[in-house]
Amino acid sequence: MAIATTNPTTGETLKTYEPLSDEALEEKIARAATAYASYRLTSVEDRVGWLRAAADALEADVDAVAELMTTEMGKTLVAAKAEATKCVTALRFYAEHGPAYLEPERKDADAVNAVEAYVTWQPLGVVLAVMPWNFPLWQAMRFAAPALMAGNVGLLKHASNVPQTALYMEELFRKAGFPADVFQTLLIGSGTIERVLRDDRVVAATLTGSAPAGQSVASIAGDALKPTVLELGGSDPFIVMPSADLEAAAGVAVTSRNQNNGQSCISAKRFFVHRDVAEEFTRVFAEKIGALTVGDPMDPDTQVGPLATESGVQDVADYVEDAVAKGATVVVGGKRVDRPGWFYEPTLLTGITPEMSLYAEEVFGPVAALWTVDSLEEAIEIANSHPYGLGSNLWSEDEGERARFVRDIESGMAFINGMTTSYPELPFGGVKQSGYGRELTEVGMRAFMNAKTVWVGAPSSEQTAGSTAGSAAE
Repeated sequence: MAIATTNPTTGETLKTYEPLSDEALEEKIARAATAYASYRLTSVEDRVGWLRAAADALEADVDAVAELMTTEMGKTLVAAKAEATKCVTALRFYAEHGPAYLEPERKDADAVNAVEAYVTWQPLGVVLAVMPWNFPLWQAMRFAAPALMAGNVGLLKHASNVPQTALYMEELFRKAGFPADVFQTLLIGSGTIERVLRDDRVVAATLTGSAPAGQSVASIAGDALKPTVLELGGSDPFIVMPSADLEAAAGVAVTSRNQNNGQSCISAKRFFVHRDVAEEFTRVFAEKIGALTVGDPMDPDTQVGPLATESGVQDVADYVEDAVAKGATVVVGGKRVDRPGWFYEPTLLTGITPEMSLYAEEVFGPVAALWTVDSLEEAIEIANSHPYGLGSNLWSEDEGERARFVRDIESGMAFINGMTTSYPELPFGGVKQSGYGRELTEVGMRAFMNAKTVWVGAPSSEQTAGSTAGSAAE
C-alpha cells in the first residue's frame, strides 16, 4: 500500500509520501537510542508536565485533527472529535496517575531475610508501535501516553493510509516540550518492520492489527527475545436474554455495530438472542439499523460514513454475498451505496450457518449477524467456538446468568448491560487469536517496564556466617 492520504468519501488521493530511505531510517533509530539514554533519567515531574502540555495542545487542536482523521479514513466528524477528546483524557490520566504507578512496591522484608525488599519499575528503552488506521489517534495514544510516562521512547509505524495523523502525533509531543526524538513517526512500509524490530536498539514492540500481522511481529520478536503486546481484533458476541431491556439493548447494539462505520475491533458483531424475545428484538434492531443516516462524514447529521479503503468495502460485500448465497436472510441493508466513495449499507443478516465465511471471520464493516438461541449456555458455546476473544456483552437482569457469563465467556473483557469500550482506568486486551498482553491503566504502562527486584541485607557486621546456609538457591 502506498503511503498516502486518500479520501474514502471521494476516492481521491490528496497527498503521497516517499518511504524513508535506509539512511534516514537508520538515523531515526540512532536518534531514538540517543534520546533514551538521557530521557530515562528525566524526573517524573518533568514527564507529568510534558504530558499535561500535550493534553492542552491536543485540546486546542481537536477540531483540526478531527477533520484530518475524517479526511484520511472516513470516520464521522462527530466520532473523530470524540476520539481526539478521549486522547486528551488519556494524556491527563497518565499525568495524574503515572507517578503512583512508578512508585516502588514494598514487600515483606522479614519473609525474605532482608532489611528492605521492594520492586522498582524501570523503562525498557526504544519501543516500536505498529498501529492501524481505524482509530488512528487513540490507538497510538494509548501506547504513547503510558510509554512516555514510564520513560520509554517510541517509534511509531502507523498504517500507510493515515500518514498525516501519524506525523501530527510526532509534532504534538515536540510541541509539548518533550525532549527531541523521544517519539518519532516512521513513514515506512510493512516490509520494513522486521528490520526495525530486529535492530538491537529496539527492545520491544506493540501491535494493534490483524492476526496475521500479529503472528509475524510475534515471530520476529520471539526470535529476538523481545517482549510484545498484541491486540489482534475480535468478533465480539452480544447476548440478549429475556430479562433484558430490549429497547436499550437494541439501541446499544446498533451503536456498537455501526460505530466508526463498522470498523472497530471491539464492536459487537455476532448477536445471540434468546428465542423468547428474538422476534421483538430483531424487529427493533432492524428498524434502528434502517434509520441510520449514511453519507458525508463531514456532515454532523451523518451517522455512518464510508469504509476506509476500497478493498475493505469489497471484502464486506463479498462476506454478505457469500452468506446470502448459502442461505442467510438480509433483514435490512445488504449492498453497496450507489454514490462515489466506499460506502456500504448498515446491514442485518439472520440464518447464519458454519458454512458461511463470516461465521468464523471478522467482518470489518457495518454488518450484524444474528442467531436465535434457546439458552445462555448455547449462546456462550457458539460464541466461544470463534477463534477471537476480545470483548463480549450480556444483556440480562438475572444475577445467575451474569455470573455464568463472566465465568464462562472466553474474552479479555466482559461488559454487562452496556457497550464494550476502552477506558484508561481499565485493562484492555484479549485472549485466543485476539492477542495477549494488556494496554491502559497501570498494567499497560508496566507492560514495557522492568519489574526489578531489590533486596537489601543487613550491614556485614550484623550478619553471621550461617545466616543463609539453609536457604535454597532459587
